[in-house]
Formats: sequence, C-alpha cells, structure tokens
Amino acid sequence: MQLSELIQLFQHHPGVRALTQCWNEQQALVFLDGLQGSAAPVMLAATAQTAQGLFMVVLNDEEEAGYFYNDLRQLLGDESVLFFPSSYRRAVKYGHRDAANEILRTDVLSKLTRFGTSHSSKNSSTKPLSDSSTKSLSDSSKNTLTKPLPDSSRNSSTKPLSDSSKISSTNALFVVTFPAALAEKVASPKAMDEQTLTLSVGQEQDVTQFVKALENLGFKRRDYVYEPGEYALRGSILDIFSFSSEYPFRVDFFGDDIESIRTFEVQTQLSQDVCSSISIVPDVESESSVGGLVAVTDYWPEHTTIVAKDLKFVGEVVTKIFEEGFAQQAVAEQAATSEMELAEAHERFSAAHQLISGETLLRGMYQHPQWIVAASTNKTTDEALDKNVVRVGFQTRPQPLFHKNFELVLQQFQRHKIEGFRTYVLADSEKQNERLHDILNELQERTSSQPTSALPQGENPHSANHSSSVSEEQLPALFIPVHLTLHAGFEDLTGKIALFTDHQIFDRFHKYSLRSDHARNAKIALTLKEIMLFEPGDYVAHVDHGVGQFAGLVRLPGADGAMQEVIKITYQKGDAIFVSIHALHKVSKYKGKEGEPPRLSTLGTGAWEKLKGRTKEKLKDIARDLILLYSRRRQEQGYAFSPDGFMQHELEGSFPYEDTPDQLKVTQQVKADMERPRPMDRLVCGDVGFGKTEIAVRAAFKAATDGKQVAVMVPTTVLALQHYKTFLKRLKDFPVRVDYLSRARTPAQTKALLKDLGEGKIDILVGTHKLIGKSVKFKDLGLLIIDEEQKFGVSVKEKLRQLKVNVDTLTMSATPIPRTLQFSLMGARDLSVINTPPPSRHPIQTEIHTFGHEIIADAINFELSRNGQVYIVTHRISSLSNIESLIRKYVPDARVVVGHGQMESSKLEQVIVDFVNHEYDVLLSTTIIENGIDVPNANTILIDNAHHFGLSDLHQMRGRVGRGSRKAFCYLMAPPLSLLPDDSRRRLQAIENFSDLGSGIHIAMQDLDIRGAGNLLGAEQSGFVADLGYETYQKILAEAVAELKNEEFGELFAEELAQQNTAQQGDSFVAECNVDCDLRAYFPETYVPGASERMLLYRELDGLVTDDEITAFRQRLQDRFGELSAEAEELLRVVPLRRLGRRCGAERLVLKAGSMTLYFVANAESPFYKSQIFQQILDFALHPAQMRRCEIGEKKGKRFLRIKQVPSVEAAVKVLEHIVAPAVLS
Repeated sequence: MQLSELIQLFQHHPGVRALTQCWNEQQALVFLDGLQGSAAPVMLAATAQTAQGLFMVVLNDEEEAGYFYNDLRQLLGDESVLFFPSSYRRAVKYGHRDAANEILRTDVLSKLTRFGTSHSSKNSSTKPLSDSSTKSLSDSSKNTLTKPLPDSSRNSSTKPLSDSSKISSTNALFVVTFPAALAEKVASPKAMDEQTLTLSVGQEQDVTQFVKALENLGFKRRDYVYEPGEYALRGSILDIFSFSSEYPFRVDFFGDDIESIRTFEVQTQLSQDVCSSISIVPDVESESSVGGLVAVTDYWPEHTTIVAKDLKFVGEVVTKIFEEGFAQQAVAEQAATSEMELAEAHERFSAAHQLISGETLLRGMYQHPQWIVAASTNKTTDEALDKNVVRVGFQTRPQPLFHKNFELVLQQFQRHKIEGFRTYVLADSEKQNERLHDILNELQERTSSQPTSALPQGENPHSANHSSSVSEEQLPALFIPVHLTLHAGFEDLTGKIALFTDHQIFDRFHKYSLRSDHARNAKIALTLKEIMLFEPGDYVAHVDHGVGQFAGLVRLPGADGAMQEVIKITYQKGDAIFVSIHALHKVSKYKGKEGEPPRLSTLGTGAWEKLKGRTKEKLKDIARDLILLYSRRRQEQGYAFSPDGFMQHELEGSFPYEDTPDQLKVTQQVKADMERPRPMDRLVCGDVGFGKTEIAVRAAFKAATDGKQVAVMVPTTVLALQHYKTFLKRLKDFPVRVDYLSRARTPAQTKALLKDLGEGKIDILVGTHKLIGKSVKFKDLGLLIIDEEQKFGVSVKEKLRQLKVNVDTLTMSATPIPRTLQFSLMGARDLSVINTPPPSRHPIQTEIHTFGHEIIADAINFELSRNGQVYIVTHRISSLSNIESLIRKYVPDARVVVGHGQMESSKLEQVIVDFVNHEYDVLLSTTIIENGIDVPNANTILIDNAHHFGLSDLHQMRGRVGRGSRKAFCYLMAPPLSLLPDDSRRRLQAIENFSDLGSGIHIAMQDLDIRGAGNLLGAEQSGFVADLGYETYQKILAEAVAELKNEEFGELFAEELAQQNTAQQGDSFVAECNVDCDLRAYFPETYVPGASERMLLYRELDGLVTDDEITAFRQRLQDRFGELSAEAEELLRVVPLRRLGRRCGAERLVLKAGSMTLYFVANAESPFYKSQIFQQILDFALHPAQMRRCEIGEKKGKRFLRIKQVPSVEAAVKVLEHIVAPAVLS
C-alpha cells in the first residue's frame, strides 16, 4: 500500500489507534478533543489506513468544508476524497444553479451508489474488539497521550517529501460537505442506478443503439462537446460529457468494438488520461421526472461514520433554509410566459419539493455513529455527561502567529530542535521553502558572527570583508521541507511533530481549489471560442481589399473540376471576393469601436489603399518620435546603480504574496536596466492587481539605498494618496523617508516639504503633475516612476520627455497590450508585460441577479457586518437618487455618498478621499470614477443594468474589489437572462464564469485591444483603428516601424538589420509568400463537422511556421478527428510550401494544372537578384537535367520561374527543398 510519508508519521499515534478501535466497535458517539489547526484531517487520514467504509464530514459552512476537503485530498488523493457542494451559487433562496457544482454532486451520488454495494460485504465481516481492548481504549482516551512514537516512524532525513506520496490506496471514502448542500433533496438511488450507462474497453457495443440510449436520457447532439449533457459523433469517435465527471470522455470505436476510452480537456478538446471503464450519468437532479426526490442520507451505506463539529448547528441551518424557501425573485427570474409555466415554476421552487427540514436530516444522521471534533479539551456538553460517550484526547497546539517576524521563526525552530521536535514546513512551491531556508540561514549567520555594532561606521556586515564565521554547510538543518501544504499548521505534543505551513509564516492567503474549476473552465472555453468564431454576417477586414462582411465558407470548382473550399466576403454594391483558405492570414475579424458598425469598403476605388497610406504616415510620425528619444538615450550617460544589497533582499523577501514568474522576470529586467550606465526607459504593462506597484516599490527602494531621490508621478490626487500609503506601508521597516505632494496639502506643508526635498531629506516623493513644476527642486533625482502616463496632458508629456533623456524612467500602464503590438514597438521602447495573474488571491464571487431591494440589502448588510465598504455602480445619473432612497429605506444605518462625472472635480475628489478614509460605507456612482483607485476595505460591488456595460468595463469595475485578503463579491444586476439579446447574455455569463482575479484579461482583451493602441500611441489614432479594424492597424504599425528601421534609422539599427539579412536566405526580401493552388487541399465536412470549426482550424494552420508546429497540429487533429484524410494531408503540406516559397524570394506561388510558378520580388533593383538564393534558383533552372521542365520569363514586369511536372503539394515541397539545399544532381 503506497501511503503518504506525512500520514506514516501519525500511523502509530495513540489517538489514531483509539479512533480505529472506535470505528471497529461502531461506537455511537465519540468526542475528538484537542485538535487544532489541520490536525483533524491529518488524524482522520491516518485512521483511514485501517478503518473502512464511508466517512461523511459535515462542516459548518462552505469555506470551512473547502479547506478541510483540500487538506484530505492532499493527504489521500482524489479517489478517496470527494466534495459534495450545494447546487446553488450562493444562498439557496435565490435559486441560481451552478452547473459545475451539479457535476460534483452527481459524481458523489454516482460513486456512493457503487461504493455502498462494493463495501457492504466487506464491512459486514468486521468483528468487534474484546472487552480487554475496550478497557485499553478508555485508558488511552483518558491518558494525556505523551508516549513517543516508535523509532520506525522517525525520519531524521532532511530530504524533501515527494509529491508522489500523496496518492493513497485506502479503503475508506471521505465525502466533505456542509449544511446548505445537505438541505437539498436528490434523485433516488434507484433512479440513479437505472439511468447510469457503463462502457469499458473491449466491450462490443452498437454505436447507433448507444446514441439512441443517450438521446432517451436527455443528452443533446452537438458538433463538439463543451457542457455536461452533450455528445458528439464524428466518424468512429464518440465524445460524451457525463453529469458525473469533471472531464468529458472520448470513446474510439473499431466497428462495434470499443478500442479505447480517454478523458479530454474541454478548452483544447485534446485527450488526457486513458480509462478502462466509465459510467455515464444524465442530469438526474434537474427535474422530478426521474421519480421522487429524497434526502441524501438515503445514499449512505450501513457502515457510515459522521464526522462533524456541531450537528445541532447543522440542523438549525438546514431548518432555516427550509423555512426561508425560495425568494419571489427566483420565480420572477424564470420569465414564464403562460399560467401553466408559472404554476410549474412555483411547483419547482417550493421548499417541500426541493428541500428537507433539519429534523428529517438529523433523524437520518442519528442512525449512524458520530465523531464530534472539538478544538478544546475542556468542552462539556449534555452528551458528554452520557456514560456511552467515548472521549479521545489529542494534545495539539495551533501554529504560532509569526507575522513575518523571521527572528521569532528561527527561535521557535531552534526551540523545537532542543525539545526533540521534528519540524516540517509545508509549501505548495519549492521556491517558498528555499526562500525560508535562505532567510533563516542568513539570520543564523548574523547571530553567530560578531556583533554589527563592532564594525566600522557605514560598513555593511554582509560585505565580503566580514563574512560569517559559520559556513552554510555547518549550520544545523532546522526543518524538513515538504512539497504539499495544509490549511493550518499545528504542533503534536504526543509525537513531538510540528507541521508548519509557509503561508502562515509569510502571512499569505491560502486558497483551496475544487475539482469543479475544470467544469467552469469549460464555460470559459466556450465563451472564448464564440469570440474567435467567424459567423456569417460578421464584419471582417481584408488587408488588401478593406472592410467587408463574412458570407461563409463556400465550395467552388477548380480548373480540373475538383472542388475547392474558399471564404466569401461581400462589399458595397453587392461586390464579393473569394479568399483561398491558404490566405486567411490576410483576413481578420473587424474590431473597432463597440456598438458602431463599420462602413463597408468599395472594391476597385483605391480608397482603402489611400487610408492605409495615411495611417502609415501618421504612425511613422509617432514611431519616429519614440525612436529619436530612444537614440538620444542611447548616447546619454546616466547613473549606474549598485547591485542588490542585504536590505533589498529583505524587502523582496517580505512581500506577502508569492511572486509570479512574470513579476520576477520584470523585476530583474528593471534592476538590470538600473545597474547599466545608460538611462532606463521601460514601460511595464499588466492588468489591475498584477503587481506593478510592487515592482515600482522595489525599484524606488533600490534607488533610495544608493542615495538617489525618486519621483513617483500619478494623474490624480486620490491616486497620489493611494500610492503614498502603499509605499509607506511597504517601506515602514526601512530607513527611507516617503512623502507626497498634491493640492490636498496646505501651503505651509508644501513649503516645508519642498525645503526638505531640496536638502535631500526626502528619498521618495509621490505626487501629481506638480512634481515637474518650477518650484519643485530635487537635490539628486535618480529615478522617475510614472503611473498611467497616457492620462497626462500633452504639455506634461513634453516636460517629461526632456526630463527622461538622462534620468532612469519606469512607466506603468494597466492596459494589457497584445503580443503583436509588443513586438512592433520593441525597437522604440523597452517593454515588459505581466501576463500571469497572482496565485492564491481570493477569486471574486460573481453572480447575476435581477434588480431587487432584497439582494441590495443583503449585500450591504453582509459587508457592514465585517466592517467593509460597498460600491454601487449604475450607468445613468438619473438612477442614482432612486437607488439612494432604496438603500436609505432598507439599510437605514448605512452611510451613503453619491459621486458622478458631472460634479465639480474638487467636490468629486473629496467624495472619493472621504470614501477611501472610510467616512462612508457605500459609494453610489456612475461608472467607477477613479480607474486606479484601490480601496482594500471595499470588497463588494453591485453593478446595476450590467448588460449595458462592455466586457472590459465590467472586468475593470470588478477589479476594484478583491484587492485585500478578504473574499470579495460582485453582483451583476440585469433583467432575466432569457429576455436579454444573445451578446449581452453571453457577456454577462462570461464575466460570471471568469471569477479568478486576472483571468478576465483573456476575454476583456477584445475591446481592451482597441484602447491599448489608442492609449499607447495617442488619442488621434482611435479614428484610424475604427476605420481599419484593429488587426489591420497592427499590421500597418509593424510595417511602419520596420520601414523606419530600414530607411531613416538604418545606422541606429545597422547591427540588428545585418543579423536579420544573414539569418536566412530569401526571407528578408519577401514579407510573405501567397500560395494559390487548385488541388484538393482542405478539411472535408465529414472529417471536421461545422464550418465555424473548420474556419478556426484553417486560421490556426495559416499561422503555423515550423515543422514542429505542424507535427503538433497533426497530432491534435488525429486525437480529435481520427486519421487524416488525403485532402487534409495535402492541406498540411501547404505550410512548408509557403515557407520554402518565401525562402526562395517568391511573393506568389501558383500550383495549378500540374505546374508550379514562382513570382519573384517585384522591385527589379532589389538586392535579392544579387543574392546567393537567386543564384541557386538559376543553377537549378539551367541545369541540363531540369531545362526541359523549367521556364524563366517576365510577365507584366514580374519575373517568374515555371516548373512543370509538379502534380501535388508534396512534389512541390520536394522541388523547393532541392533548390534551397541543392544536392549533387545526377
């Protein structure tokens, strides 16, 4: 039996042995006393190695249950631990079902059905222990349990415990749940059993009959499977998404035999794990058609042990839910259109139909043994006085609170060593344990070396001259690192074992994850896919022809009568063009201003070319300014900062969150720039809450420790105050002075501050544009940090430009920038992008509701109960007074303040400052007034008429909450989803499903893209973006920068250009090679169903470049659709053909009527005609063996080479490979 080493530590624990005995004897009531931290899940996991049967763990609420489940799952593995959630998103009364939670519930019920039958025979043979054993149990339960563990369990090795030890083959099954989940009725075990279908590898199964059975169970046929209850049949491959599985299944048939079964990932549609057999369960919980609904206790087998903290409390919560029933709002949201539908909705939302009472639940629970977990040993209850109660005492202590005081941590660990305790530190990432190890080693060295006071003044105790007298190898190992973590650490006094968690040592939030996250990702995948899909009627932009409407994929006959797949685009006056599937990179979905349809282009007028030309000139002007500044900076001599010292390491080590890989990378880039003599000019882009401010703090501190002053410039007074507080909080333990300058300071304060600044007494000054006023004089400015530069006016930017030339400058922007734009700007500016969201931050719980006083009052009262604040946002100023009177009526004690864009700016600013300072509880406003404002205490936002806002607006508004360590809530209030237009409904569902901090960046991209370009390159560009569409605009920008580099700034970029030209043969002469062929090269409808999916695959294929990418693409196709058809094989060869054509300097390659024609660079003066590759082409064409099949000529000023006897793409690829890498011809 493969067990976790962590469980082995407690295998022989007296308390665990006592619990095993209680289980064997089926004691009716057992008290587990003195379990602190995560001791309860650890002791239960150790007990499960010998005890069997079902353990129902009932905690008091969902969060507590989530953490307990996470701990057990880390110890025993996924197979032995299940989570049973509520079907509803939040309170049951609102009636909002969560598909992901329903999957988990059905999965648990399905497994309980199987578990009950498989374990009933085993459990019936268990014999009770004799009387003498009972006596030893009572002895051990009274005992203080100070007997040490046997030597075999002691592991003095400091080798980290491996991850593989997490999987356990225990015979026990744990189901973790909470009252709201138990309050709901479920389908009966009989209905579950009757409706479950099973499949196994090697089984003979008629596909047609099986599909009919799926249809009868309510499964819907789709082209591709994304949600539970769907199936798809493509050739011999059957995809099914069962309601009892987090991943859908892919069944591969050979005739009527099942050849293989695999799970697959919804987002990528690619296979994951191989299965031998599977169960397919329909949606048994949705309706009552499957028979009467019953209490979940009907599923519990005879040998079930209930583990709970307080069963009486569980009963009270369930009773309250039953009595509350469903709110009127839940029925109203059903949008019933007839009396009958309304009656059905009332029936469906009746408490008697869907819920059970607390009394009924407890009656079912009291039939099973109960283990009551209590933290303290002196708890006396009525039950405890009963002589039948068995008490099992544990001696544990919770992990001490260190609050990042590592000297206390060191003392505690040293004390453990002296007292004979073994200390384990549990961390999710090895990097955290390494960080702790380094910090403690540094502290040990400091304490064992000579006192720092004895050093000469100003000398660093960690310099090379005063290295520690104790080398790292000699330092005692204080803890054993473990690569997994529990929720809360504890010390077990009996076994002298301390399990400490890194998140408690570093004061970081620990996030638990549920398996339902995969099912939620399915929703996200579908939403993302819908954005990328081309639907007939969508606006598209063709690089050469302009903005038109997509009219779908059509088949046209080629020269030899073979059908070709092309896309049709319609323009003004009914004109249309047909675009080859090999030229899809020229077509992009039009992204302009939201809600405004573009003007369609007219073919043949030249207007589109003129528009592109004008845009390119404007872009060149902007890019030219950036490049000139860049070249001036290259020639300037700045200040080279010294490498990181001890204090810098300490500051970075004290960051309460784990650095993301991007954050680490950008920090290194910024520090490396500062250490160079050339002035830095770096732009850091990242979404809200991605850690840009922390990077600025580290850079500012690095400058301050070198005796330089730092200016932090922000666009508004509120932000200045915000940043000042952030910098002050992070640097409070370090010898630097931080201050701020804005119009909020009195004249006297400003005067004193400026005097200190001139004398160099202020290290870091935060402020608005006042910082570059004439009165502000720095003694020695070394670093300028600018936040949201795009929000400053032109004159301020001009002054900044002068200042930037010889001062290190770090600019920050919250606008996510797409990769293509990053690359095109690379030459003009150093750019860093933070794409990864921070780990272990609370996801923001997002829910869609209809507008009602009940939900508003509930949300505000909950936030007030934890002394928090609330944002309420509406899109119209006229709605503000109605909502304000509603709040005053239903939550009279809430302090409400109103703010909107039409107020005087000073008045509005005061409103926000007062809200930041917690003078008010509720800020009621039109769109969040301050984009960068950060109020850690505000953790609930209600957005009225959410369907009127764009995706990125919703994402950014939601980003205002969830910035602290508390759980945050976002309520989107809108009419019932069934009444909304499709795009509004999809938008709201997308934002609801993207609840993780930062995950919204993917979907907000599509309209943030447009802003990104405007913000970065100036407001005058937004008109061009609207006219051209975003992707075409990007392509022109890239061309403009490339042309400037090649022409005007050739000398500046000479080195870079020389590298490009020698890198590959013909690539540098031709931007792209267009392939035109009449061969059967496409994906047949029978191979890839659905035009939209084929379109996506064509676009993906069109973007591939290397052979490795094509191989990976081929594997993905085989996995999803089976073996490639002949047409698909031919299509895949077009990619290397296009690449080789470009290497041969061909702007166009035509493969028709058994011949291949290469049309070369149009410019006759091009250096291409003097290059090595052109010489190789001539050598091939003029070789005696090839002269008969080759023809060199010129047509309409274009030089070409025609090669005959090229019947297929495969043959064409071979010919071009031969030209590019010529072999000796026979």
